[in-house]
Amino acid sequence: MTQRTGTTATTRHLAVVAAALLAATLVAGCDDKATPEAAAPPPDPKQELLAAVPDEQDPAFRFTTSDASGDVSGVVDPANRGMDIDTVTKDKDFTLEMSFRMVESRTWMKVNFKGAKDIQKLMKLPTKWMEMDPAKIEGPDSLPTYEGTDPGNADAIIRAATDVQAGEPGTYTGVVDLSATPELVDVLEGLTALGDTTGQLPFSAVVGADGNLAELTLEIPATGKKKKASEYVVEYFDFGAAPEVVAFTGDQAQQAPAPAYDLFNG
Repeated sequence: MTQRTGTTATTRHLAVVAAALLAATLVAGCDDKATPEAAAPPPDPKQELLAAVPDEQDPAFRFTTSDASGDVSGVVDPANRGMDIDTVTKDKDFTLEMSFRMVESRTWMKVNFKGAKDIQKLMKLPTKWMEMDPAKIEGPDSLPTYEGTDPGNADAIIRAATDVQAGEPGTYTGVVDLSATPELVDVLEGLTALGDTTGQLPFSAVVGADGNLAELTLEIPATGKKKKASEYVVEYFDFGAAPEVVAFTGDQAQQAPAPAYDLFNG
C-alpha cells in the first residue's frame, strides 16, 4: 500500500511539474507572439553594389570597357584563372588589333596590323598566337597577366564613392571625389583626363536580375579646351554563357620571336 501511495504521489508530482512547464511554455509563446520583432535595417546601397561586382565564385563572363581612348573587350574565366582581352588601336596609317590570353601567370599575344602597308610582314610578326616570356620584357609589369575578376576596376570606383543612392530596382547613383581618393587615378591610369580632375565625378550603375553588376558609368568632365567631357563605361554580361579560357596546347601557339618583344621594349 505504501508503494502504491508513493507511486501515485510521484505520478501526481510529475503531472504538476509537467503542467507547470506547459503553462510556462505557453506563456513564453504568447509573449513571443505579442512582442514584435525588431525591423531589419534598410540595405546599404553601396554594400549592395560591392556585392554585385564579379568575384572568383562567378562563372565565366564577358566584359567591355570604353573611354575616350577606345574600347577593350574580352572574357573572364574565374574557374581557370583565365582572361581573354581584345584591343583595337587606330592610327592614320594603320589599325592595330592586339589580343591577349592570360591563364594564371602565362600570357599569349596575337597581333594583326591592318593598313595600306604590310607592317606585319615588315616587322616579321607571326599571325598566330605567341607565348610571351616575361623575362624578355623590360619592365615585366607592362605584360598583362590574370589579375582577378574585375578588369574594369568597378570595385575600386564603388569603394571610393560617396552618397550612393538606390533608385529604380537595380539602379544606383553616386559620386567619386578624386581629391579624397587620389589612388584611384593610378588604378584607372588609362583615363588620362583624370589626372587633371580634382572635383567630384558622378557615376551610375545597373545590377541585373541575376544579381551581377551589369554596367557602371563614370562621368569624366572636360578639362580645358583640348579634352572634352567623356564617359568611362564598364559592362559585365553573359555570366555562365561565355566560353572558358584555357592555356593553348601543341601547335595552337608558338614561342614569340624577337620582333614581338619590340612592341613592348621599343
